[in-house]
Amino acid sequence: MNYKTHLKLALMLVALSGPSSAFAQSTEPGEESIAPVLAAGVAPPRIAPPRGDEASGPFDKLLLTNAMVVRGNGAPPYGPVTIEVHGDRIHSIHGGHGETHEDNDAQIIDVAGGYVLPGFIDAHGHLGTPSHAPAGALTDPEYVLKLWLAHGVTTVRDVGAMMGLGWTLKHKDMAEAGEISAPRLRVHSRFPSEIATEDAARDWVKAVRRRGADGLKFIGARPAPFAAAMEEAKRLGMKTAYHHAQLSVVQTNVLDSARLGLDSMEHWYGLPEAMFEDREIQDYPLDYNYSNEQDRFGEAGRLWLQAAAPGSETWQRTIAELVDLDFTIDPTFTIYEASRDLMRARNADWMDEYVPSYMARAFEASPDVHGSFFFDWTTQHEIDWKKNYQRWMQFVNDFKNAGGRVTTGSDAGFIYKVYGFAYVRELELLQEAGFHPLEVVKAATINGAELLGMEREIGSIEIGKKADFVVLDDNPLANFKLLYGTGHQRLNPDSGTLERVGGVRYTIRDGIVFDAQMLLEDVRELVAAERESD
Repeated sequence: MNYKTHLKLALMLVALSGPSSAFAQSTEPGEESIAPVLAAGVAPPRIAPPRGDEASGPFDKLLLTNAMVVRGNGAPPYGPVTIEVHGDRIHSIHGGHGETHEDNDAQIIDVAGGYVLPGFIDAHGHLGTPSHAPAGALTDPEYVLKLWLAHGVTTVRDVGAMMGLGWTLKHKDMAEAGEISAPRLRVHSRFPSEIATEDAARDWVKAVRRRGADGLKFIGARPAPFAAAMEEAKRLGMKTAYHHAQLSVVQTNVLDSARLGLDSMEHWYGLPEAMFEDREIQDYPLDYNYSNEQDRFGEAGRLWLQAAAPGSETWQRTIAELVDLDFTIDPTFTIYEASRDLMRARNADWMDEYVPSYMARAFEASPDVHGSFFFDWTTQHEIDWKKNYQRWMQFVNDFKNAGGRVTTGSDAGFIYKVYGFAYVRELELLQEAGFHPLEVVKAATINGAELLGMEREIGSIEIGKKADFVVLDDNPLANFKLLYGTGHQRLNPDSGTLERVGGVRYTIRDGIVFDAQMLLEDVRELVAAERESD
C-alpha cells in the first residue's frame, strides 16, 4: 500500500478529533481506534522484541553506592548513601560519604556522587498511534518503549490504548514479566463517544474491564452515558481520565466531570469553559469548522482570555472546589508548545537522529492527520498561544499552591513531540509555570503514583517500595536539560571548548537495570534502518 493510499486512511481514524466511525459500532470493545485501519488493509502493529544486552537483573542484591538521593516526596536531596535492593524492592538506605563495599554476592553500581531519583511516571502516554499509518507505518513499540526508558520513565499511563486494547495489554503483561525492555503500563481504554444509552455505556465498561483495562479515557460523550460509565467504572475499581473536547464541552466541562468523580483532566480543555462569566460558549468565528485542525487549534489558543481573570472569585472558587474533590490536573504543557514556537519544535536537537520517516511525515502539515495543523501558522497565532500559556500556567501553579495534585504527562507522538524527549520538556515547562524543581520531581513521581492508586508501591524512594530509579552523573534539579538523551551543551572552562554532558546513565524498574545509553543507541539504529528502507 503506497503513501497516498495510506494518507486516505486518515479520515477513518477514530483516534483523531471527531466522533468514532460507524465501523466501531460492531468491533470488539477496546479496539475501536485501530479497527478501521486494520480493516482497510494496514498490517497489524508489530510486537516489541525480547529484551537484550541493554537490560540485566533483577538481582538477589543490588547496591547503588555513593548516591545523592532525591526521594520524590518534596524533601531536599541528601547523601551520599547506599541504596540496597533485594530483587525488585528497596531493602535499606544506609551509609555515608566514602563508604566502600566488597560484597561478592551483590551487583554494585557506584553512582560516584551522582543523583538517584524515583522512576518517572508519564501520566499521559500512547504506545503508538494510528495517525502514523497514513504517513507510511504504524508506530514501532520497541522505539517508543526504549525512548521512554532511556529518559527515566518507569511507569506509563496509556490513555486510550489507540493501537488496540488487546495489543496494548499484551505489552503490559510482557513488561510486567520482565520479558521486554519497557516501563510498566497502566492501560485506559477509550470510551466511544457515539454510545447513546446508559445501558450500552455500562455494558461497554464491563466488557473492557473483563479484557483487562485498568481505566477509561473519555474524549467526548453524551452526559447520561458518560455518567453511567463513570458510575460503572467506580464500581469496578477503574481509574478515569477526560480530554474535554470542544464537541461536548458545553454539556460537560471540568467541574461537571469532577463532581461525578473523575480522577483527572487531560490538557486544559473544559477548564476555561468552567470559568466563563459572560458567556456559555467559546467565541467561535462564524465560519469555524472543528474538523479543520487549524481552526480547532487556532481558536483554542484564544480561549483562556475568555475565562475569568486570575485571582478572581470565579478563579479561586474553581480551584477550591477541584482541590476539595481530590482532583488531578495532567496539563501536558509540552504537546501544544509548537503552537507558541513552531520553529523551535521543528528543529529540536533530537529531530535528526531520533525520528523515523513516518513520524516526520505525520508531523508535517496535512488536513487529514491529527495534530498536523500548521497550514498557515502566523505570528499572531504564536502570540495568542503565548498569552494562552501564561494564563494556563498560572492556573496550574495556583492549583498546585492550593494543595491540588498536578502530574506529568507528555502525550508524545503528535505535533513534533518525540517520546522521552517530550517528557523531559514537560519537566522544564512545569518549572516555567512556577514550580520549584523539587515540586516538578514530585509531580513526576509521587503525584503520578497517587493518581494511579500505586503510591504504596512506586513514586518515591522508600524502604519496601519497588526498586524504580533514575541514575545520573549530574544534578538534574540544577538543570533538567541533563535528562535529555541528547544531553546538554556547555562550555568547558578548562579547554575552552563546547561539550555535551548529561543523559540518564541507568533506568531501573522493578530492580531490572537498563543501560540508558545502550537504549539510545538501539533507537538510533532503528531509526537509521527505517529511514534507509523507507
